[in-house]
Amino acid sequence: MARPSVEQLAAGVLGGNRPLLAQAITLVESQVEVDQEAARELLARVSAAAGGSHRIGISGVPGVGKSTLIESLGCRLVEAGHRVAVLAVDPSSTLSGGSILGDKARMDRLAQLEGAFIRPSPSAQTLGGVARRTRETLTLCEAAGFDVVLVETVGVGQSETAVADMVDSFVVLVLPGAGDELQGIKKGILELADLVVINKADGELAAAARSAVQDHSAALRYLPRREGGWTPRALAVSARTGMGLDELWQAIEEHRATLEQQGRLEERRRRQRVRWMWNRIEEGLFTSFRRDPQVQAELGGVEAAVREGRLEPEDAAAKLLAEFGGGATRAKEAET
Repeated sequence: MARPSVEQLAAGVLGGNRPLLAQAITLVESQVEVDQEAARELLARVSAAAGGSHRIGISGVPGVGKSTLIESLGCRLVEAGHRVAVLAVDPSSTLSGGSILGDKARMDRLAQLEGAFIRPSPSAQTLGGVARRTRETLTLCEAAGFDVVLVETVGVGQSETAVADMVDSFVVLVLPGAGDELQGIKKGILELADLVVINKADGELAAAARSAVQDHSAALRYLPRREGGWTPRALAVSARTGMGLDELWQAIEEHRATLEQQGRLEERRRRQRVRWMWNRIEEGLFTSFRRDPQVQAELGGVEAAVREGRLEPEDAAAKLLAEFGGGATRAKEAET
């Protein structure tokens, strides 16, 4: 079966057609050069309809219950009349490059709802806990009419910060009794959190969760105030029982309202668009570097020399960079 044209994909996305939205995301995730050109045209056609969602990042270490919380919260939001898109990022193997992409199976109840769309994507070793084209996928989901977009990160630890550069509200999940809260703030990721959520606050962990809320609340007071005067806060929830989920959504909405009242939401998004541009420039330069004929001609020998200890990595990098672009066309033909 022939793939839909860019015009058909754009019409499908704007019409909220989920199968065509899925195909549009596959197109923007493709690394084939002709597909990338088509993806840029597609995004240009639909971008005017994007931007209206509440973008929420959900991060936390493996086992903290991100998928369970997202499914429980997502179901509640759909029942309340929202259209919810979930962009779930699965870690890719450093050996095979493959991913399990099991988030859709783990959120089976949410996946069956008409007002929900779940898209798992491989991280493909992209740093920061997100996938290579998460921003573009988010744009497509907004253009398709989803007013809440939840971005679930890989969950590998404190490098999970790229998501903060593409969402309005950043939520970090932690486990009761997970350790030194102040040390966690020093290490980075909690400095970016708008909300710290202690999950699994039920059963035998209920008391530990209450204690963790107090500890995190005290620790968060050491951080500077955020945009628009927002003060990060900690709260406890149980994704399994539903306890605290309404309070969590109320806090998320309150955070967004605070940004909007101070005119900070659009300013945050403007900064994010500039970072997006630079990310694409860096990615494009790296791709051009790897495809450069002079670099390709030298790469195998240089890698072998580094591997065998005959050439230092710094010197090898300098050598290859000097070859890039034909040595800047041999230093503009030795300055003519």
